[in-house]
Amino acid sequence: MGRIGFDNDKYIKLQSQEIIDRINMFGGKLYLEFGGKLFDDFHAARVLPGFAPDSKVKMLLKLKDQAEIVVVINADAIETNKRRGDLGITYDLDALRLIDAFREIGLYVGSVVITRFNFQPATQAFEKRLKMLGIKVYRHFSIPDYPANVPFIVSDDGFGKNDYIETTRSLVVVTAPGPGSGKMATCLSQLYHENKRGVKAGYAKFETFPVWNLPLKHPVNIAYEAATADLDDVNMIDPFHLEQYGVTSVNYNRDIEIFPVLNAIMEKIMGCSPYKSPTDMGVNMAGYCITDEDAVREACNTEVIRRYYAAMCSYRQGMSDKSDIYKLELLMNQLHISADNRPVIAAALKKAEETGAPALAIQLEDGRIITGKTSSLLGPSAAMMLNCLKALAGIPDEIELISPTIIEPIQKLKTEYMGNRNPRLHTDEVLIALSICAATDKTAAAAMAQLSNIRGLEAHSTVILARVDEQCFRKLGVNITFEPKYQTKKLYHN
Repeated sequence: MGRIGFDNDKYIKLQSQEIIDRINMFGGKLYLEFGGKLFDDFHAARVLPGFAPDSKVKMLLKLKDQAEIVVVINADAIETNKRRGDLGITYDLDALRLIDAFREIGLYVGSVVITRFNFQPATQAFEKRLKMLGIKVYRHFSIPDYPANVPFIVSDDGFGKNDYIETTRSLVVVTAPGPGSGKMATCLSQLYHENKRGVKAGYAKFETFPVWNLPLKHPVNIAYEAATADLDDVNMIDPFHLEQYGVTSVNYNRDIEIFPVLNAIMEKIMGCSPYKSPTDMGVNMAGYCITDEDAVREACNTEVIRRYYAAMCSYRQGMSDKSDIYKLELLMNQLHISADNRPVIAAALKKAEETGAPALAIQLEDGRIITGKTSSLLGPSAAMMLNCLKALAGIPDEIELISPTIIEPIQKLKTEYMGNRNPRLHTDEVLIALSICAATDKTAAAAMAQLSNIRGLEAHSTVILARVDEQCFRKLGVNITFEPKYQTKKLYHN
């Protein structure tokens, strides 16, 4: 565990130069569609150990004087309160979070574009909120028969009806809270409007996955399929690239399927298309920066297993179809892996069987597995957290980090004054109690000092945890999964 398999510094250097080259290729203005996450790309960090979650942002900071950010959000996502699975917040709130995050590091955010705008109530309310916050907002509308009817799309009644986004920089980064936001259509609409104004501009696509110059069935690319199982994305050999250059490259089905239409749209707008294949459109350099193949393969195998458990829990919660589970089982079979490849799963199940109650397990960097059980004072996640910190700090197991005399008043507060039925402390509550103890107790302080060392560790719970516990683990950087069942038979779980 913990092996580095990716050269992050090399990646930032190569990626920055590739984008500069593409700007120059189009005469000084580039609309760059950013797929995946600009901030907090934890999937990439998990499958490419050594990749920093903010690598893309650091790369853009090298180009900050040339770069402008446009955030795209789909009106349908606003209306349905669509959430980011990793952060648990809605896409509209994430759009605001992204703007704040860009501004904090000195990147210029030019505007927000709402796609598929149709005067929906929640969308109009969000638009009003953005304007009140001083953010420029543009509307892009649904185009009938998009993307097949090219003559109509590339006309005043198609792209021409969309608002023209006013931009001032040579690199316009088009990003979004998540997939399906309409980034590509936004870029193409801008090419149409720029062309009408006599402005030279081009389009390119930044997708970290699939990695075009890795084999089709490489674990990195299979892990991408696992991450997008709900989108029905399938990695494929790019037939256009193979025919044009005689070189095998990997892309995914949606880009390959849309390429003939995209090419026709670009030809209609620009007179001729600069690209001969979907792979040509990309600027991804990640495949050149892998330094330890075995470390990357192991990380990808673990990620696919995590995605499998996430899909089972999502199905149990009624949020997805069983087809996602079947697809992930097939991907696991391709990699010849099972739950046995992630030791924390068996350890947690064994602990639960021994105690007859929910349990958790976490694996340390040195391979040791620490467990936590349900007790009258603590939930299993809180117990496991304390046991883990003790193990990392070398504190004997029998020493109590938090006295029951401190825990019991907190329980009384929860049940008698705040109306909670569950008296056991959640993970965040036990960490607050520990931090208070650390002010006067050197042993508690030694345990608290180990919190930074749990980032990136693998953990498993025998039940679906309360959201407060799940979010606490996410914030601490623990890769936690759950068995697809609840502790109780209640209908409402929070």
